[in-house]
Amino acid sequence: QVQLVEHGGGLVQAGDSLRLSCTASGVTNSNYRMGWFRQGPGKEREFVAGKRYGFSSTSYAESVKGRFTISRDYGQTTVQLQMNSLKPEDTAVYYCAARPVGSPDYKFWGQGTQVTVSS
Repeated sequence: QVQLVEHGGGLVQAGDSLRLSCTASGVTNSNYRMGWFRQGPGKEREFVAGKRYGFSSTSYAESVKGRFTISRDYGQTTVQLQMNSLKPEDTAVYYCAARPVGSPDYKFWGQGTQVTVSS
């Protein structure tokens, strides 16, 4: 059974950094791609960053490239999102998600963690 739990959200000021973590159970192998998504107030949920377990390749939304970094620990049970130079427009609920390799859809989702960036 796949379970994802996010940690690390909070209230920060513009320019600050924040690190989100996602504890994942049931996806500790290279058959899943992990992703971070976010949904801002009044906005659609959008992709932020993605990484396949066991591989070094990553992908990012244009809006966060150069500021956010997705990584996983060597035990492959935790996925992090390091967010630097935060902007007010980064304010959103951030979700950790997992999809089986070969599937077009992210099928498993965490409950989300709020990130608020004040100007």
